[in-house]
Amino acid sequence: MSEKLVQRGISRYFRTLGPRTQVALCQLPLTLIVLALAIATPLAWPTLLNSPLYIFSMVLHGLLFAACFIIPWERLNNSAYLVIPVLDLLAIGLSRNGAGPLVPGLVILAIFPIIWLSASGMLARTSIVLSILGPLFILLPTVAGKFPNLTASDLTSLLLFPLMMLAVSLAIRFASVNMRMQQRQLQEKDRELRDLLDASTERERLLKTILDATDVGIVAVNSKGGHLLTNNRQKSLEQNAINPGVRAAQEEDQLIFAQDKVTPLAAEKRPIQRAIQGELFADYLVWIGNGSNQRAVSTAARPMVSDDGQFMGAVIVYNDVTGLVEALAANEELISNVSHEFRSPLNSILGNVDLVLEDVQGTSPLSAQRLEVVLRNSERLLALVSDLMASASSALKVHPKRTDLASLVETSIGSAQPQAEQSRISLVADIQSPLWAYADPLRIGQALDNLVSNAIKYSPGGGVVNISAQGSDDWVRLQVQDSGMGMSPEDSARVFRRFFRTETAREAAIPGAGLGLSITKAIIEGHGGDISCTSNPGKGSTFTLTLPAEGPSLY
Repeated sequence: MSEKLVQRGISRYFRTLGPRTQVALCQLPLTLIVLALAIATPLAWPTLLNSPLYIFSMVLHGLLFAACFIIPWERLNNSAYLVIPVLDLLAIGLSRNGAGPLVPGLVILAIFPIIWLSASGMLARTSIVLSILGPLFILLPTVAGKFPNLTASDLTSLLLFPLMMLAVSLAIRFASVNMRMQQRQLQEKDRELRDLLDASTERERLLKTILDATDVGIVAVNSKGGHLLTNNRQKSLEQNAINPGVRAAQEEDQLIFAQDKVTPLAAEKRPIQRAIQGELFADYLVWIGNGSNQRAVSTAARPMVSDDGQFMGAVIVYNDVTGLVEALAANEELISNVSHEFRSPLNSILGNVDLVLEDVQGTSPLSAQRLEVVLRNSERLLALVSDLMASASSALKVHPKRTDLASLVETSIGSAQPQAEQSRISLVADIQSPLWAYADPLRIGQALDNLVSNAIKYSPGGGVVNISAQGSDDWVRLQVQDSGMGMSPEDSARVFRRFFRTETAREAAIPGAGLGLSITKAIIEGHGGDISCTSNPGKGSTFTLTLPAEGPSLY
């Protein structure tokens, strides 16, 4: 490979020279030898100075070298310069026959023009013919002068030397052809590489244009966290998040806060650090920057893995959701304010209706019946208002401590028993006692009440609601399973959204506002736990909630 590179470099250098310089360089080796002979002649062979043929050959060599510079080869045919090596054969013949027996080895100089002709790549047949005839005509005058007293040595040299020059010519011809083929291959590879480079450059330009046109920040990092690619949107977010006076925009130097907007995120919880640890996440909300420039950013990460499964880095996406978060906060504030305003008049209505109903003598049976309808619906409205206020709370207050879940389940079943008996539903609990978890008993009791109440509400008469639990060193998993109408997988994925109710529940006119499960989810997540739902239409639903078994060391 290195030899090919050397040949390629020499070829490129030679092509950068002008035509006259190229011809002169080809003629230069023979000219230098002839010059050395001309200098040595007065000292070594002074009698040759009396040979007109020898002197003329020396002059002819000089004229041929001068012609390399004088003749405008660039204006002539591509093969016009080959007249120089042909005339070289003539000059060598004159030199050899002019020197006679004093310097018989001058015939070897014929190898230079033969090499030139053979390597030229032009006039292939002519160069082969000249490689035989040139040496033959150089030797022929000397051999003819000995006729008829020819020896075997004379005949051998007359035939052998032209054949040797033919062999040299063919070898050079084959080598030149091979070299030109290699050059063409190299040129073809160069062309392919240039095409690939152009295509790669074009794709890179297109990718950069697409990335810069997107409305989200994108950063690609290697396995060590080094940035491989960052679009303009991400650069803007990083500049907004950088500490004052810090030049580098590395993640550890950025102002990144938790969802409360004031608690700095630990290094291992920052998006890029999580990504280079191989985590795959989505909708991870952080706050970047501070003051009026603080932005809410939803982040997601996907790992980059090689064909052999080796982790190579990750791509992290930053989506500015400040407007959405502020809109949700405003919506929650509105719901909270309206709910609060509803609570006072509802409490007044309930209090006065209770007072009227207590005065049995002053109330007719029909009026009492109608007041009970008012009372029942007012209580329903008050429960709905309480749910609205709870769902509107951006952060439910959770005060976890070491709590026995078994006792909470027992209390929840006791509270739901009247509702279950009225609906002819059996409540079955399979929980070891005690079952310890790190939880807020008031909030978890509220979550259990929601789940059990829903299970009863959506189960047909004669159905069964099972409550079971399993514990480990780290987590406690509790399940509430009913035998009700069930849900489709699509509805199961949306069941924890606020105000969501299935089409089946609405058609069955089952009362509810679609807030209980969203409140339950907020309570469980406030504990650092998780809640999920699995369900099949007509086969009931199973809600599984997971809570930490230990204390603050898990947070």
